[in-house]
Amino acid sequence: MTWRWGSVGLALVAVGCGGEGDWERPPNQPVRSEARLESFAGCEELESYIEGTAVLDMRTQLSWQGYWFGGGVGGGRGPDMGTGIPPMEPSPGAGAPEGGEDSAGGPGNHTGTNNQVAGVDEADFVKNDGTRIFVISGQKLYVHKSWPAASLQALSSLTLEGYPREMFLTDQNQVIVFSGIALPTEGQDSDAKPGSGAGAPMPGGREPAPGDASIGVPWFGVGATKVTVVDVSDPTAPHVADELYLPGTYTNARRSNGTMRVLLSDNFRWPEGVQWYPDGNISSEAQYKKALQALMKKNERIIRERSLEHWLPRASHKAPDGTKTELAYDCQRFYRSNAPAQLGFVTVATLNLEGAGTLALSNTHLLAPPGELYASEDSLYLANPHWWMWPEQGQKRYSYLHKFDLRQPGEARYVGSGVVEGSLLNQFSMDEHEGVLRVATTLSTLELNDSTPWGREKLSSRITTFREEAGLLKEVGRSVDLADDERIYSARFVGPKGYVVTFRQTDPLFTFDLSDPLHPHKVGELKVPGFSTYIHPMGDTHLLTIGQHVPEGPNDPSLPGLKLSLFDVSDMSAPTEAFTLRVASPSAWSDASYDHKAFNFFAEKGLLAIPIVEYSYVPSDYWSGFRSELRVFRVNAATGITPVGTLPMSDLYNVNPYNGWTWYWSPAVRRSVMADDYVYAIGDAGVRVAHVDTLQVPLATVLHERGTPSP
Repeated sequence: MTWRWGSVGLALVAVGCGGEGDWERPPNQPVRSEARLESFAGCEELESYIEGTAVLDMRTQLSWQGYWFGGGVGGGRGPDMGTGIPPMEPSPGAGAPEGGEDSAGGPGNHTGTNNQVAGVDEADFVKNDGTRIFVISGQKLYVHKSWPAASLQALSSLTLEGYPREMFLTDQNQVIVFSGIALPTEGQDSDAKPGSGAGAPMPGGREPAPGDASIGVPWFGVGATKVTVVDVSDPTAPHVADELYLPGTYTNARRSNGTMRVLLSDNFRWPEGVQWYPDGNISSEAQYKKALQALMKKNERIIRERSLEHWLPRASHKAPDGTKTELAYDCQRFYRSNAPAQLGFVTVATLNLEGAGTLALSNTHLLAPPGELYASEDSLYLANPHWWMWPEQGQKRYSYLHKFDLRQPGEARYVGSGVVEGSLLNQFSMDEHEGVLRVATTLSTLELNDSTPWGREKLSSRITTFREEAGLLKEVGRSVDLADDERIYSARFVGPKGYVVTFRQTDPLFTFDLSDPLHPHKVGELKVPGFSTYIHPMGDTHLLTIGQHVPEGPNDPSLPGLKLSLFDVSDMSAPTEAFTLRVASPSAWSDASYDHKAFNFFAEKGLLAIPIVEYSYVPSDYWSGFRSELRVFRVNAATGITPVGTLPMSDLYNVNPYNGWTWYWSPAVRRSVMADDYVYAIGDAGVRVAHVDTLQVPLATVLHERGTPSP
């Protein structure tokens, strides 16, 4: 995890920008003890705020260059703080069957998406209803007949516009697909093809990296999301029933009580012509500062000449006959925070299906960067970090929490905000129980010294509880600080209980009693080697986890690698690691380590399936050393974790060499479905099924076409 410094989306006092030679840095903005979102009176005020904030942002970034003569643009990311903690991939639940009614003769039980909250479905690229499996692979939606298992076959496929990411399956035989597309930028023809143009360069001329929040479509035009309703009532002939185009890059989505909430995000788009370095040869600091002053004025003029339509592209609807209609936005549905936040746009799009499969849309917008999202059936929470412009001794991390009421199916209504010390790891860092929000955060205090220019973090962790009162999320309780110099690697809340895993060298599992929100407190602790990255509850007494084994020092001969653990928490004051199993070699990795949707626990059968990719060196043929497979385990609280077998998919993996892969298509196993005694391994390359007792002998295999972008 890294510290971030840069410009903020608030009215800053841009000290040093008013006169030549005055280059003091503008001060960091303080943390807001009572955070809130404020709406705009109308479009004129909204445009003024966006442009004023952009000007101050631009001036602050250029002021960084004046302060560090010849240095880079502000807003960069500092390196890790030298804590000795291995890098973590962001980790994006109780599983439930998907929507859609099982046909007669379907399986007695089957798995669905591994959702965090019961009753709240999460979008994914695989959905099933027991007799059909729907898979997004490349730019196609595949519809498979999956029952009886031996009759697995692809009934049809449908090529979709853009780059499909995830989907929902409804009880009305409709699949709602969310795809990344691009809208044309200024001066670009509306029919421009992918890659035919680009927006204004990012500060410093940097190209977007794969980890950037805006990634979702190739870097051209303006990132947008297409929502496609596909009618699959005839699985042999799926057809598009409705299409909606929304500005902003798809992040994730939830569905409960028939209503979809889609989180979209968009980086701030600097207008064409805004520059981040002065032109010409500059030989002195005085010349450099003078050139920056002139550049600031030029950039400000460009920014203020833009209209609201530049900053806020419109959504549009495409009818079945091809007619496109632009959808107006309501400027009073945009909110700004009273707390420092980086420039950006977040939209919570509320979608409802009406007659004939058409979509009804209602948007709530936040002028802030994207953050973590948690949703229950009644509430949605967004968490955004406090934005420090530059490091200072003793600086602490804080996060702002914003709550939206989902009880009205047609909207997400803002109800209040709060602030919590620390940073959130992922969606599992938040949970709502009986009207109380519980938040697990890693606390960090920056310690600057001469030996490390970016300083180091002093770390600890805690759980904080909040309750909505009079438009505020008020803190009602907090635990003591835990685990010095360790950060949170996973968290899970189950009813009145909480579980947190931290890590530096060993894996402390902390258990919490949260039955009294005013006094959340730790009741137990267990240290084991390594760490867990995902915690899955098994009833009230056990936790099933996936993570990494890490040797306990130079005298420990064990090797690092993936492991499964079963923790007994029946006595919260004395948790134990009842069973543990190393599941692969040190060269292996699994999507389930960082994506909970790849972790598939079939509670009715006591089976766990996780995808594995592993490499063993083969001198004669590098490529044949890779193995891609689905590994299945039997999990029992009394007998532990027992390997059942492996459903191999390496033949599909090895015939698709790396030069055929893209950021949106990879042949590795990534998901699974289990139905009665049958196991399905699923990846972009295809679907394979076998009986759980004979996993090495597949019953049927369906191959998908290799994903290639449409011309």
